[in-house]
Amino acid sequence: MTETPSENGTQRVALVTGAAGGLGREFAIALAARGHRVAGLDLADMSATAALIPGGRFLPVRADVTDPEEVGAAVEEAADHFGGLHIVVNNAGIYPPLPFEETTLEDWRRIMRVNLDGPFLVTRAALPHLKAAGWGRVVNIASAVVFLGPPELVAYTTSKSGLVGFTRALASAVGADGITVNAIAPGLTRTATAARSTGADGGFERVRGLQAVPATGQPADLVSTLLYVCDEGSGFLTGQTINVDGGSAKH
Repeated sequence: MTETPSENGTQRVALVTGAAGGLGREFAIALAARGHRVAGLDLADMSATAALIPGGRFLPVRADVTDPEEVGAAVEEAADHFGGLHIVVNNAGIYPPLPFEETTLEDWRRIMRVNLDGPFLVTRAALPHLKAAGWGRVVNIASAVVFLGPPELVAYTTSKSGLVGFTRALASAVGADGITVNAIAPGLTRTATAARSTGADGGFERVRGLQAVPATGQPADLVSTLLYVCDEGSGFLTGQTINVDGGSAKH
């Protein structure tokens, strides 16, 4: 396979969870365009993502982020296929709007399993490879709701707040290994999932009214921030949560 060098001349291998669509697809495409090789981890079909990343630079790996055995096997498959692993983007997540008093324990646990257990399991499996390389970037996709606290997203907000804490503590744990850990907190972004849930019934319009920038966020709006935290020159940035929400939360 002919390799295309990245803009900074360094080839890296990235793993993106939830790469079948939405933000995950956008992130996988952007990292591949930067010159990196990308493994996508998802339970859904990733053929549409693969079709947008030519040249054998994308490897779809089917796995459930909440299953330790599947995650471990997926990470090893990606590292073996591309000869290493350097970047982990914990993007997979669920955000069903649920009134708090109607939230069952199983609802709560399901949201925590995907949004918190998933990043823990994927990152834990990937860390030996990042440490072996002496260089790494872990990027956790949190949410601007951690600064806003919408009433219909109590469980989701709790899970994403936990992810911010995970980001801060893990950054302290692995900084000496040349690995940075940061979070990106998007506002409500126009994806197919958002259109069926939080953005439905005027949700996009309501959120847009809270923003300083009067536009609905698009997946492409997150790309420059992702590439920034993954960049070779961003090794002094770690433990941070970068809010990208059009100015609805002035954090």
